[in-house]
Amino acid sequence: SAQAEASVSPASLPTMAARWAPPAGLLLLLLLAVLLPARADRPARTAHADDDPEASSAVFQLYGNVYPHGLYYVAMSIGNPAKPYFLDVDTGSDLTWLQCDAPCVSCSKVPHPLYRPTKNKLVPCVDQLCTSLHGGLSKNHKCDSPKQQCDYEVKYADQGSSLGVLVNDSFAVRLANASVVRPSLAFGCGYDQEVGSSTEVAPTDGVLGLGSGSISLLSQFKQHGITKNVVGHCLSMRGGGFLFFGDNLVPYSRATWVPMARSAFRNYYSPGSASLYFGGRSLGVRPMEVVLDSGSSFTYFSAQPYQALVTALKGDLSKTLKEVSDPSLPLCWKGKKPFKSVLDVKKEFKSLVLNFANGKKALMEIPPENYLIVTVSIPQPDRLFCK
Repeated sequence: SAQAEASVSPASLPTMAARWAPPAGLLLLLLLAVLLPARADRPARTAHADDDPEASSAVFQLYGNVYPHGLYYVAMSIGNPAKPYFLDVDTGSDLTWLQCDAPCVSCSKVPHPLYRPTKNKLVPCVDQLCTSLHGGLSKNHKCDSPKQQCDYEVKYADQGSSLGVLVNDSFAVRLANASVVRPSLAFGCGYDQEVGSSTEVAPTDGVLGLGSGSISLLSQFKQHGITKNVVGHCLSMRGGGFLFFGDNLVPYSRATWVPMARSAFRNYYSPGSASLYFGGRSLGVRPMEVVLDSGSSFTYFSAQPYQALVTALKGDLSKTLKEVSDPSLPLCWKGKKPFKSVLDVKKEFKSLVLNFANGKKALMEIPPENYLIVTVSIPQPDRLFCK
């Protein structure tokens, strides 16, 4: 039988579209976050935490990985009685939504039975959250009647979309102080979706919108006095990790802080512009705006910095690595021996560094193991190392 062949690539595939991707500039995945607690798969409370509800935090187990799944998601319990749903974590959009039976016009196959709303859960068009939602989407919001429901349509850069109605329902959430809260939160009941293949089972039931708009779940937690308006996560190299709302788990040591800047692209979180370095040397491209978007599977560069990085990579590689073709990755290198993990070739590559203009000595180092991945193809016998 043919032996599987592994190849390693950075999280940057130009064939994959990012949610709410900007037309140019650098899109930096939150997977590269520098706020690292003791372990990526286990949250640790900081010394200042207390039991005041405002100071508490909500912690969620993260599932998924960059490759091959291409997304991270959480399980949330919604409704009464509460039922589990998988939500794609997306800091690049505001609205949380589930595929639902309202009835459904176009829905993909999902891991759980479709959410079923009731009329008493509908959010009216005149509600402030409906106004906020439309302000972040189209700037065009008109209500013909006070009893009119709040309809919406969200579109993503990967050509996906969700058409639905805004509803209110309870979310069962266990906090870091061991208490359980059940706030009634607004989210989308999507009954007409364009989300890829309709024959394959989707990995999630919907999207968890964590943007900076008022309609985002993070903002609603703040409005209910449950947590502070802070979101963070830590990802394990083995896949998974944890996501948290609130400031109890923020690591105040071994962290670099950069003020957030207002992004030119919707409600993105942006630490501002950054200069690009490779192996301690500037790549000679002008500073780029960086936005953080966990709904994007990969890190994206515009053409000029991408080409500058590729040129630097190729010019610095050891002669023990041979460039070869790969069916899904734009760059690939083969070694003399099979690679079992990216750590096998860590010494062959240099770190990529983002130098943020907003922070004092705010350098974000991206080591080789954070921009290289192992892929598998058949039937070639050797393992490949790809970018």
